[in-house]
Amino acid sequence: MGKEEQIEEREVLDSIFPDEITDIDEKSYRIAIKPEIPLDDRNEDAEPPTFVLTITCPSFYPDEPPLLDLSLAPNAPKPPHIDISSDRPHLLSSLTTTISENIGMAMVYTIVITLQENIESLIRERIAVVQRAKDKEAEEAEAKENAKFHGEKVTRESFLRWREKFREEMDMREEEERVRREAEMKGKGGKKEEKLTGRELWERGMVGKVEEEEVELEEAVAGLKVA
Repeated sequence: MGKEEQIEEREVLDSIFPDEITDIDEKSYRIAIKPEIPLDDRNEDAEPPTFVLTITCPSFYPDEPPLLDLSLAPNAPKPPHIDISSDRPHLLSSLTTTISENIGMAMVYTIVITLQENIESLIRERIAVVQRAKDKEAEEAEAKENAKFHGEKVTRESFLRWREKFREEMDMREEEERVRREAEMKGKGGKKEEKLTGRELWERGMVGKVEEEEVELEEAVAGLKVA
């Protein structure tokens, strides 16, 4: 492509990027690129970051690739999830295939669109990484909280441990009850509760009228007891 063809491409670029393109000299110019940043990662009213692609066309362009450089616009806000100083080499090298496929043809427009897409893709990838980390942290926190409301998972070993502990507790309770009863007996002088005969119950008025033959039968049975 000769000089006239380069001028023609530049006129087309002026019509496509009327507010974004700025001349440096006859062979060089800048094009401002404003990638679309997800609204969740910046204020809706905030100005999106602006990248600047500097393009220098050699004499034999487009049979030779253009020289490219990438920077942030002066006073532009720092883009989220991207560092232009460390990410510049990667972003520029991501254009290698596009340039190779378009050697011999006007390619600046294609380069600009591809670069914008690559910037947006890189930002989305990093947002996804941050979100996955947040999701994982939230899941771990939820699992930890839920664990407070659930008992230990029952296994054969854990059941045997529980059964052994339960038996020990029951034995301990039985022993405490036995000691308590013995203490009560001692407090009563060690006397066992007196069992009254039918006549004694009747004489003390603790029962209703007892038939005479029942009283006599009970006394007869008591008389058979071996002393």
